[in-house]
Amino acid sequence: MPSLCLSVSHLSSLSLCSQTFVFTDAEDPQLQPRLGDHLIHTHCSSAHTRQALSCKMFYEYDTFLRSGRKWLCHVDDDNYVNVVALLKLLSQYHHTEDVYLGRPSTGTPLQASYSTQGAAPQVRFWFATGGAGFCLSRSLALRMQPWTSGGAFMNTSDMIRLPDDCTVGFIVEGLLGVALTHSPLFHSHLENLSTITDLPAQVTLSYGPEDNTVDIRGAFSTQQDPTRFRSVHCLLYPDTPWCPRLT
Repeated sequence: MPSLCLSVSHLSSLSLCSQTFVFTDAEDPQLQPRLGDHLIHTHCSSAHTRQALSCKMFYEYDTFLRSGRKWLCHVDDDNYVNVVALLKLLSQYHHTEDVYLGRPSTGTPLQASYSTQGAAPQVRFWFATGGAGFCLSRSLALRMQPWTSGGAFMNTSDMIRLPDDCTVGFIVEGLLGVALTHSPLFHSHLENLSTITDLPAQVTLSYGPEDNTVDIRGAFSTQQDPTRFRSVHCLLYPDTPWCPRLT
């Protein structure tokens, strides 16, 4: 199951091919020639478990640190990323400040306990759901290193018994005291996607079971485009060669 990491460096550039890394738990002979060393085969388990998800997040995080780029933006393989909206959002912040951007999927903060010198303090924290995507500034990612780098991320996840996106929130809000900046522009399949308006302004979109998709009209039928991602792309980039010309 692939995940996508956009390591953004030059916010004025809309061509992110050189800044996009795809992390996968299986070989992909179709993507390999196109992405080269930006296709990262993690050899993590393909199971949807806490350990497997945290394994892939560890690879994303360490790859980002080595890249020298300014922003780490994680999105799942069932997301559409609106690059223009993402760059507009990031331009409001600076990578030298501690910034954690995303959208929570819970109505209240989570609570977790962790052991330290015989004690087990409890912390409350918000986390940005990975299914909608989230971004971390380089300044904040560097501060996270004691709990994330060199495989430590998986140990942290095991310690609090929570998956990857929750672990990020635990480290950022619970341990470092940096508040999540809630953004309504990130969307996961956990919400009613048909109610979203102003699609060009949204940073990420998703899709879910029982036809939970954005409501968009276009030249593609729901049979041709069940996720509605092709229709969204043609709304944003109508000059794309494979986009139908509406008359």
